[in-house]
Amino acid sequence: MEAAEGVVHVSADERYELWVDGELVGRGPSRGEVDHWSFESYQLQLPAGVHWLAARVWSLGDDAPLAQQTLGDGPTFLLASSDLDVNTGTADWHATTLPGHALRSKGDGYGCGARHTTDGRTYPWGWQTAADSLPWPSAAADGGRGGRLLEPARLPAPAQEWASGARVRHVAEHPVGEPTRHRVVSAADHLEHEAGAWQQLLDGTPLVVPPSTCRRVLIDLDQYVCAYPVLDLDGGRDAEVRMHWQESLYEPDPQAGKGNRDVVQGKLFGRPGLEEDGIGDLFIAGGNSEQHTTLWWQSGRYVELLVITATEPLTITALRFRETHYPYEDRLNFTSSDPRLAKVGALAFRTLQACSHETTMDCPYYEQLQYTGDTRLQCLIAYAATGDDSLARQALRAFARTQTPDGLVPSRTPSRHSSPIPPFTLWWVAMVHDFALWRGDLAFVAELMPGVRAALDAHRRTVDDRGVFHALHGWNFTDWVPGWEAGCPPGIVQDGEVHPDWPGPSHGVSSVLHLQLALVARQAADLENWTGGSGAEYAQLADRLLDAADQAFYDTDRKLYADDLEHTAFSEHAQSLAVLAGAKYGETAVRTMLGESLARTTVYFDHYLFEALQRIGRTDVLLDRLDLWYGLLDRGLRTVIEHPEPTRSDCHAWGAHPLYHYAATLLGVRPTAPGMTTVTVTPQLGGLEWAQASVPTPYGPLEVRATAGAPAEVTGPSEITVIS
Repeated sequence: MEAAEGVVHVSADERYELWVDGELVGRGPSRGEVDHWSFESYQLQLPAGVHWLAARVWSLGDDAPLAQQTLGDGPTFLLASSDLDVNTGTADWHATTLPGHALRSKGDGYGCGARHTTDGRTYPWGWQTAADSLPWPSAAADGGRGGRLLEPARLPAPAQEWASGARVRHVAEHPVGEPTRHRVVSAADHLEHEAGAWQQLLDGTPLVVPPSTCRRVLIDLDQYVCAYPVLDLDGGRDAEVRMHWQESLYEPDPQAGKGNRDVVQGKLFGRPGLEEDGIGDLFIAGGNSEQHTTLWWQSGRYVELLVITATEPLTITALRFRETHYPYEDRLNFTSSDPRLAKVGALAFRTLQACSHETTMDCPYYEQLQYTGDTRLQCLIAYAATGDDSLARQALRAFARTQTPDGLVPSRTPSRHSSPIPPFTLWWVAMVHDFALWRGDLAFVAELMPGVRAALDAHRRTVDDRGVFHALHGWNFTDWVPGWEAGCPPGIVQDGEVHPDWPGPSHGVSSVLHLQLALVARQAADLENWTGGSGAEYAQLADRLLDAADQAFYDTDRKLYADDLEHTAFSEHAQSLAVLAGAKYGETAVRTMLGESLARTTVYFDHYLFEALQRIGRTDVLLDRLDLWYGLLDRGLRTVIEHPEPTRSDCHAWGAHPLYHYAATLLGVRPTAPGMTTVTVTPQLGGLEWAQASVPTPYGPLEVRATAGAPAEVTGPSEITVIS
């Protein structure tokens, strides 16, 4: 053919890889709902000559990640172009089943889908350029089976780069057939004379593993990564390379947790009590020059290789890790007189990256699900630190499109399994409010307003004659507070047995949920006013709820808002939400709280505590509460944990919110009109000598430097009115 160039549009059910002339062009489609299925567009430049377009397509059904949707009718593929004669259905496409693939257990990563086996003995190497020997019959049109509404992918291509800095921490002989999960990493087993060659492998030098050998190799990536492993093999037919991943190694005592994440000696690769070895993939050598990888990325800091050779030596030509994440760039560049804050900022930003892909994710290792409560904080961090709102728009649309007829927004989407969390519906409304303030685009906000109104209607239906809100049916999760059943505040009663992973519905009255509704009703009033409506109705609802809160929950003796109607429990959550919602005694309650021992907010809800501390000018307390994050650095973590130790997840994006507070609280940059057209800059250094940052805005960076005892220095775009 003559030289040509053009755009091709590609989609599949469930997933595809697109190859041109043996080179990987892209993966997709971006995760979403069946009724709003994405296609990606690629610009191809083809010089004169013969070219091969090829796609690997798969559909895993129930073995797919929970966030992966499907029509369930088997793999389907679509490629369309108005520029090139390559359309499926008209061009000469051929299709076959690719052997050499199998599935492995999901393990603890129950939300992330089955893991992968590549068997190089049957895998058709070279299929991307027709260099294999498989029969390739003409592809059949699907006859409409794959019919659905397609829409263009709106996200930029993921950032991809080779991970660097990996270190070999342990090499040991291992008995063939014996599990590794029971064997602690011991210096007595370490083969120091072999460790150098394994390290050189990571640095680019091939390694030969002799026949009839079994080696267990522990690799420390020295960073939390989400990556496609790429393993190049030569020869060694029937050899197996098993590659398992962990966020951290574990102490053998089940009560001891993970300990210092930098330490591997005396620890297990996997939590005590595992019924099978870890999470990961298996690559079987076919005796050729082969490049093995996975269908989906893996995550963690530590990689365990178990290499078992058969009757031939195996050459591992290369072992690399191709990192992938949403292409956020940290533009905040926050620095201060306390260097620890910059280290926490790097920890937080890495957490944001690891939990940002085709959707936001609560965590990359266990679930990979886009939860509303988590996503709200991730979006705020992104606005303040990156100025990028594409992933936020994706999330806002996704939750709006999956809102149920009763007005509730799903706690997570996309997801094949539901887990209703009614308070997260209100946090979605708060997400809309955040977007309006930080990014503007009120036309987009107006599109979301029917969902905002439906969400508020769902909640005010259960406000009784006294003005007291009764919790909606569902899992009324608020925070992982020790002593709170299933993370629900006092006053909320579980309707049945509580399962640790899937808590059941609950009911009751809680000031925490009541005050959250008051806060969000006020935000809904703002949204109505900004989009040309009248917010009076929601403002009245907020006022009524606050009056009821004073009557039902405020304890005049303790000068605190009780969690329950009986005034038997008190929390930092209730006091924080009281001041944020504008309750009459809110500021008094927060100041009183600082001298009391109440149920404490944990990693997630610390965001709302920090917001409350900003309101009363006590950012010194905020800096003190950052001890939790400083402790993460001391314990060798590279990302922020889900909740205080012992924690399940070592990487949970809701804990990255200090990065937001660097800009919005310590430097005091707060939009007060949609799109940051008006911004207040009121630094609260909390004892810092100085701090500075470049805060992204829709019009360009706002440069802020604050010095204790001096006016803030602010320069920024002319479109922004700065009030200081």
